[in-house]
Amino acid sequence: MVYPNMVAGEFVARPNRFIAHVIIDGELQVCHVKNTGRCRELLQPGAKVWCQKADNPNRKTAYDLIKVQKGERLINMDSQAPNVIAREWLLSGGLGAVENLRPETVHGDSRFDFSFTLNGKPCFLEVKGVTLEHDGVCAFPDAPTQRGTKHLKGLTEAVRQGCGAYVLFVIQMKDVKYIHPNNATDPAFGAALREAAAAGVHILAVDCHVTETATQIADPGEVRL
Repeated sequence: MVYPNMVAGEFVARPNRFIAHVIIDGELQVCHVKNTGRCRELLQPGAKVWCQKADNPNRKTAYDLIKVQKGERLINMDSQAPNVIAREWLLSGGLGAVENLRPETVHGDSRFDFSFTLNGKPCFLEVKGVTLEHDGVCAFPDAPTQRGTKHLKGLTEAVRQGCGAYVLFVIQMKDVKYIHPNNATDPAFGAALREAAAAGVHILAVDCHVTETATQIADPGEVRL
């Protein structure tokens, strides 16, 4: 996934979850934040960030805040990116030769990020973008997510109905040790993830190679339940 028109800036403040104040080329800009999560450990005053200049000159905000430097790691915090690069990964054979790839597919009472056919079996895949990291260890979620737990239960039910089911944690950075469910923040999600794994849902993780202008899936990651 390539981001054109990227510029560097310095994070100042986040008045609400939708906007951030960033100094770009010496001027204070109001930027749209492409992640409604807390991201408190990322958006610290003085942090170096990368923003994308919008094509539409009539937009209320001229920039989107996309990436942030945290220590030695460059992290993509765009919450729309994981689905885009997961689709690229699927089409490039990440799971093998998938057919009939479709986004946003309803099954039962859930809407999953992708559906496809693999080895003749109908399958569903849910993508979870990961930005929370501490000392090389990643966790998901960074805030309670009833919707995420519902997805896991829906995938578990899909397996019981004879379908294939996958969770793909897209770790939006490189050089991490492993990822685990954030039981302290959302124990229900962690319990549902372990139940899903026991039922036959495939729990996968991949990290990403992140540069100032691009993000792409790099290597498989370790999931510790």
